[in-house]
Amino acid sequence: MKKEKILVWLSWWVDSAVAAALLLEQGYEVVGWFMKNYVSDTWTCTTYKDAAEAIKVANFLWIELLSFDLQKEYQEKIIDYIFAGYEKWITPNPDVLCNSLIKFDVFLNKALEMGFDKIATGHYSRIKWQYELLRWVDHDKDQSYFLAGLDQFQLSKSLFLLWDMIKSEVRQKAKEIWLPNANRKDSQGLCFIGNVPIREFLLQRFEKKEGDIITLEGKIVWKHQWAYFYTIGQKQGLGLNFKAYVYRIDIENNILYVTDKDSEELKTKSLIAKDWHWINHNHSAIFNATGKIRYRQNPPVPCTLSRDENEVNGTMKVSFFEPQRAVAPGQIFVAYDWEICLWCGTIA
Repeated sequence: MKKEKILVWLSWWVDSAVAAALLLEQGYEVVGWFMKNYVSDTWTCTTYKDAAEAIKVANFLWIELLSFDLQKEYQEKIIDYIFAGYEKWITPNPDVLCNSLIKFDVFLNKALEMGFDKIATGHYSRIKWQYELLRWVDHDKDQSYFLAGLDQFQLSKSLFLLWDMIKSEVRQKAKEIWLPNANRKDSQGLCFIGNVPIREFLLQRFEKKEGDIITLEGKIVWKHQWAYFYTIGQKQGLGLNFKAYVYRIDIENNILYVTDKDSEELKTKSLIAKDWHWINHNHSAIFNATGKIRYRQNPPVPCTLSRDENEVNGTMKVSFFEPQRAVAPGQIFVAYDWEICLWCGTIA
């Protein structure tokens, strides 16, 4: 019987290295792939260091490692999207698009063109029969939020090898088989760009422009460097001598409005999601669900869904049982039915 040929995205993280090792143990024909998506002269760029780690892992596992330059695609689909979002004073989520438009689109299509049967990654999520996307066993590390833009075809051609392991078990497996990156820390930065502060990244396109920071009571309390650099609910980087959170951004007049954490101005009981995407249309009749307005929101909160099919691209109204704090336009809302990831949409 012919072995399935799998192209595994071999990143710099321990997760994809363990995924590759598990594929070999399970008898697949395995080839690694390193994606060169972003290169910068700044100290925050880790592409070459990451490539060196991928080479070490491939050599250790005795598998071929391919490398492809996808900088053009990444610039057009992700980086330009980030800048365009901030120009419209919304806070985009590039990690979701990076998965649906780069890893599981450009990468997947190239793999299939080259004769591979499927791709594999070290993502923390699960794929069930009928290609349903499920939350990972460790909900605190679950990455289904970032994968909610995938479709049935993409899931049918993908393998998530870590589906039944928790993070500590992944680390332990890496140490047991002596993987060279077993102890390398997880990345906390922008996908493929690195651990660069978003303000520093945006300064590549936007110049600083000083403006006022005003409280709910109308008092000017400080100056900021440009309203583009902030998002709803943000407290870091305001430079204030008291705790405050952004509740409104006036891009036209370059003004930030701030209030305290528990202010009603930061809360909302509903949102509108546009450009929504169903992972599996078998679940399109579900209107009582749970949802997340950001990746770190655990557990997902109860909500009801109502569609407006008359809109050009379709919109979904999401009504929460309890008011939600700091809902930011441009971010991704993801809906769940218990463990099953249903759909995602951009908060409008």
